[in-house]
Amino acid sequence: LVLEAVRQTGYALLYAADPLRGDCEFVLEAVRNFGSALGWAADPLKRDREFVLEAVRQHGSALAWAADPLKGDRELVLEAVRQHG
Repeated sequence: LVLEAVRQTGYALLYAADPLRGDCEFVLEAVRNFGSALGWAADPLKRDREFVLEAVRQHGSALAWAADPLKGDRELVLEAVRQHG
């Protein structure tokens, strides 16, 4: 039921239980619909470069919610620009 909610709107991640906020696939589903949903993901996901890269590939604006050290990563920034313009 919660997965269907994040498929409808990524904003629903705000109301998801903590274990779901740490689930890669669940969070990516939310980010596909609402890039800022990465802001409600568990901190370990926001620090995981490969996860953030996949999130940015789904929605370029997700980079704004990545851990600070990743915001200066050249590949991530270029991908965000490609996706978000």
